[in-house]
Amino acid sequence: MTGNVHEAISKHSKKQHEIVKSFLQLEQMREFYIAEAVTLCKEEKPFSVDNINAVTRKINELAKQGIAPTRKLVTEDMVREFVERK
Repeated sequence: MTGNVHEAISKHSKKQHEIVKSFLQLEQMREFYIAEAVTLCKEEKPFSVDNINAVTRKINELAKQGIAPTRKLVTEDMVREFVERK
């Protein structure tokens, strides 16, 4: 019986590790897209928040599994306000 408990704990731990790993990869991708939008906005070039929000939705799906935090969807106005404050 102890073997089954150990196996279950290992399986659970591995799944949590995979969720965290995915979250970190998605978070890095989201930060990249945010930086890209900020740069374009600073240069007064057209930009989109579509990529940011596509990744954000994936992060929020992961968060439903209980470990990863959620992230807010981003609007173009939020990017402009951020640039104006800098």
